[in-house]
Amino acid sequence: MIRLKGLYAVTPDWNDSKRLLASTEAILAGGCRIVQYRNKAASDCHRQEQAGALRALTRRYHALLIVNDFVDLALQIEADGVHLGGDDGDLAAARARLGAGKILGASCYDDLGLARRAQTAGADYVAFGSFFPSQVKPDARRASLDLLRAARAEIELPICAIGGITASNGRALVEAGADLLAVISALYEADDPKAAAEEFASLFGREKT
Repeated sequence: MIRLKGLYAVTPDWNDSKRLLASTEAILAGGCRIVQYRNKAASDCHRQEQAGALRALTRRYHALLIVNDFVDLALQIEADGVHLGGDDGDLAAARARLGAGKILGASCYDDLGLARRAQTAGADYVAFGSFFPSQVKPDARRASLDLLRAARAEIELPICAIGGITASNGRALVEAGADLLAVISALYEADDPKAAAEEFASLFGREKT
């Protein structure tokens, strides 16, 4: 299994599947090897269609596909795992359904206690944020670099940072202990998503593939 480290692309709520797939392929070509399918606005049918297409695409690039929220969908399309927010279901129950071979991620916002509980419940990584102002969630609770450092000292799982992250401000997060940088706008809204992905990948000292 690909290690949980590096750029973690999170898809926007785009209805245009052709645009979504083209941008995601460019991001994968830029070195990203972990993609989360997240579309809060799509119908069940459209969500299944997009997720299935992304599953095929990520397989071509030997990349992981994580589904946001929907355990049933993740199992149906044979995704590599699921990411759950605080209101998206019980982590232990999701772990039981997914089995040991799938990845389970958990949103922990600005709360180290949530990360401790997620680790106990069987999560494979924990996510903190928003670290910076975010277009996607402008009212999100703000996490600090001190929280990230404290989590790095205590939590044994890979740590993901999310929220308003750019290639410029992402370096400080990596230096503070983030294993993963989850990015939406700075990738999908970039003029050149491939170049944007390459810039993020360079923060981890990785060769683009």
